[in-house]
Amino acid sequence: MSKTNLGNFFEDYAVGQVMEHATPRTVTAADQTLYTALYGSRFALQSSDEFARTLGFPRAPLDDLLAFHIVFGKTVADLSLNAVANLGYAEGKFLRAVYSGDTLSAQSVVIGVKENSSGKTGVVYVRTTGRNQRNEVVLSYVRWVMVRKRDSASPAPDPVVPDLASQVSVGDLAVPDGVDFSKWNDNLAGSPYRWGDYKVGEQINHVDGMTVEEAEHQLATRAYQNTAKVHFNQHTEGQGRFGRRLIYGGHVISLARALSFNGLGNAAMLAAINGGRHVAPLFAGETVYAWSEILDTAELPGRTDCGALRLRLVATKDHVPDDFPLKDDAGKDHPSVILDFDYWAIVPR
Repeated sequence: MSKTNLGNFFEDYAVGQVMEHATPRTVTAADQTLYTALYGSRFALQSSDEFARTLGFPRAPLDDLLAFHIVFGKTVADLSLNAVANLGYAEGKFLRAVYSGDTLSAQSVVIGVKENSSGKTGVVYVRTTGRNQRNEVVLSYVRWVMVRKRDSASPAPDPVVPDLASQVSVGDLAVPDGVDFSKWNDNLAGSPYRWGDYKVGEQINHVDGMTVEEAEHQLATRAYQNTAKVHFNQHTEGQGRFGRRLIYGGHVISLARALSFNGLGNAAMLAAINGGRHVAPLFAGETVYAWSEILDTAELPGRTDCGALRLRLVATKDHVPDDFPLKDDAGKDHPSVILDFDYWAIVPR
């Protein structure tokens, strides 16, 4: 009998099921350096210990999305080995900063299952929680993924689709204790625009583009210990639907976030993920562009030094996002759109 892990299929999931994911991962300054090399992120808070200490942080925290990817990577062996696609996110909360030397682990709970009409796949909804070595929750999120069935003839479970919030409440957004954003230095951060300079409905073209190469996306995905076959195995994936390996969707999120520095350089920290869709696949050799829309501005309870911006981050491939609608008159996404990501960011006032 084989001792290898063939991954879970749709029939293996049930509402209420709890999964403790292997393997805990200690993150280091090298992880942050590699993250910067992969995406070119220039946000000052995650770049400089001295800048961070000026604000009251003990040192520069790791990029929020780096922590997200590492926690996400823990879940893949249990959730995504037989996935067709990762479909979306909701109710994501970044609750504590992560620092070099912290050890991250992950647990997921199945909160919904629904077989698709084809009978060959189903959608599994999970809530994942990432904790540090002190068992403190550093982040949590819901995602849903389409998973193959082992046997298309097996009976469908009773459908359970969770009722998910359309956005994370402003009152649930966390700012680290002891931090004072009134000491923020615009010159060192690289942007003069603060929370009050952005208006609802404003759209920002981030202008720059970044072409994705096969080696770098594989390096990133391996660094997160994400083992999904669709990102690595050209021998099998070359015979599949797309004929080649897919770029990890989180790679696209980080690329778009890094590009957003040009126009949102003072968006210091991610506070929450309200929702997100991987609209279409990305492949090596294609160029990613991004633009953002200001969906909302919010004062944070008890804070006069910072506020929150609700941002819609849209990534496109091989198409400069200058003058086209996100959707056509029939409601169909523009063919270049690959990511539609809704999040809250903390911005100095």
